[in-house]
Amino acid sequence: MSNQELIDRFINYLAIERRYSDETVKAYLFDLKKFEAFLEESGTSDLMEVQLYDVRLYLSYLDEQKLSRNTISRTLSSLRGFYHFLLRNDLLDENPLSYISFKKKQLRLPQYLYEEEFEKLLRAAEGTEMLDYRNRALVELLYATGIRVSECKNIKLQDISFDLGVILIFGKGNKERYVPFGHYAAAAIQEYLEMTRPELMSKHQRSHDYLFVNRLGDPLTAGGIEYILKRIMKKTGLTGSLHPHMLRHTFATDMLNSGADMRTVQELLGHASLSSTQIYTHVTKDALQRNYNQFHPRAKRDSKKQGE
Repeated sequence: MSNQELIDRFINYLAIERRYSDETVKAYLFDLKKFEAFLEESGTSDLMEVQLYDVRLYLSYLDEQKLSRNTISRTLSSLRGFYHFLLRNDLLDENPLSYISFKKKQLRLPQYLYEEEFEKLLRAAEGTEMLDYRNRALVELLYATGIRVSECKNIKLQDISFDLGVILIFGKGNKERYVPFGHYAAAAIQEYLEMTRPELMSKHQRSHDYLFVNRLGDPLTAGGIEYILKRIMKKTGLTGSLHPHMLRHTFATDMLNSGADMRTVQELLGHASLSSTQIYTHVTKDALQRNYNQFHPRAKRDSKKQGE
């Protein structure tokens, strides 16, 4: 039986017996055709003659193409389904994918802070010591803008416009974007520029334009920012660890929960692709639940009947 006849039988099985959608059937067909083309280029064109070694070569080839783990996992699922079909219909003696193990990477949702947790973080960053003003400004700015730590550490004084309320950010690939920052962040930064930065720069005889500095007046590093945030987190009494990206995640989640459209959030975060921003839609279910409870007429029992 030819490759085409085998594939046709399998596709008919998916469409008629399994009643898969047209799009799903097309996806299976696409994966099988790609595998068949690879075999032909490798010198092994017969789908019935495929061995474990051929499948492993194909896995290496897919990895070299920089395909995502999800895509590779889906491809393997298609091939497994095809060879399981051949095996079940006595067209094959052994499934060449029986000993292939490929763990799909689990989707990890972004960790973010709830409003009460963020308020505790802000209170923990407050103080009258010189570095407290810097720490407060750092937390306020990271939350207000959602910028990356690598972007935050590279901010220079000339990149900030208090009149316009925006900061020029140099993102990945040195791509420029203007990011707004609100009143709270502006006030915290100005206080830091008045109470902390000049004294540290003068005391240690430093001269540079970077916004955030360490206790020696040198530019603050990404590791330094992470260390500061961990110290503040300890003061809150909250369990768990705080990493800088949590403030970025909190910014994005709060923006979407408050009604911002995804394109705007994408632009503010500096994401090249909208798909990178879409993951935050998975963590906005709290807002959906609140809206449901508030507006759906049968979301809750009638308070008049609860006592009956």
